[in-house]
Amino acid sequence: MRIAVLGVGLIGGSIGLAAKRDVEGAEVVGFGRSPERLERARALGAIDVAAGSLAEALDGAAVCFCCAPVGALADQIAAALAVAPEDCVVTDVGSTKGEVVAACSDQRFVGGHPIAGAETAGVEHARADLFEDATWYLTPAAATSGVLYERLHRLLAAIGARPVAIDADSHDRLLATVSHLPHVLANALVTQAAGALGEEGAALPRVGPSFRDATRVAGANSAIWTDIYVANREAIAAEIDALAARLGEAAALLRAADPEAITAWNERAADARRRLLEADLAGGVVHELRTTVPNRPGIVAEVALALGKAGVNIVDMALAPAPDMLAGEITLWIAGDGPAGRARELIDALGFPVVEP
Repeated sequence: MRIAVLGVGLIGGSIGLAAKRDVEGAEVVGFGRSPERLERARALGAIDVAAGSLAEALDGAAVCFCCAPVGALADQIAAALAVAPEDCVVTDVGSTKGEVVAACSDQRFVGGHPIAGAETAGVEHARADLFEDATWYLTPAAATSGVLYERLHRLLAAIGARPVAIDADSHDRLLATVSHLPHVLANALVTQAAGALGEEGAALPRVGPSFRDATRVAGANSAIWTDIYVANREAIAAEIDALAARLGEAAALLRAADPEAITAWNERAADARRRLLEADLAGGVVHELRTTVPNRPGIVAEVALALGKAGVNIVDMALAPAPDMLAGEITLWIAGDGPAGRARELIDALGFPVVEP
């Protein structure tokens, strides 16, 4: 399998290292603006070949990962699709999906976002195990080729990730809450603390772990985060407004000085955090489910999105068209009795028969 990586930094380099470790016969071709960085990536083993042009990088590629900054992704995806083979799946790794998905209706494109990374940047920090057990969001559309979606899903699962289908708008709302808003809060907290100290002319005190933890991501790399803030501005702004209302409620609660109410508020937060952070780890028996579906555009995306929305993890999948090409069979492997039962219910609700061999 020839894999093209456009932009060989932390994420692109880690994709290359993981593919070379876990995918038999993988050849990774890198392309980017800096020949020096490409040579560094080759020396580190993240790529096999440093391409001299985009067309060279995509020549014969089965999969292409676009790893440009969010603000440049739409152009990079369009350029890749213009020279990619007809049977090449093109994906990206950007943390916002709405704009890039809206800009592309090509059946070869599947939006993607790995929930993995580090505070360090550059191929020097790339790791083959970066994506192990990491959620990797995929945003297939009605036009997405089922065959190409399956190929990408299998590749991501092979390098240790957990591919989850989600629609682009839901993805951006979710990430605005759990990823982008914390950065906004960290910026606001350090600005408020610095302002308060400046007004009182006080020396910087020794800050406790709570402040350090809450502000760890403050002032994150502007070359990356400015694009994210702009691309997902509406969803982030809506979350800021909602949080401001919650903070107003908290202020009123504190001014009321009711210990029982404050304790209940604090305990609700502890319970909510526990529930949010409890991992739904794959384990136990893996169930094989088979469903027969009509052979029409978007059918694989429809099934994958229904399961992804319900939190059902597809460990693996395979497609088998019927001889008359009017229908086909989707085989899904689901870990755990509960998730498998939920998958059967969801697929049945879509109107497709489900059997477990």
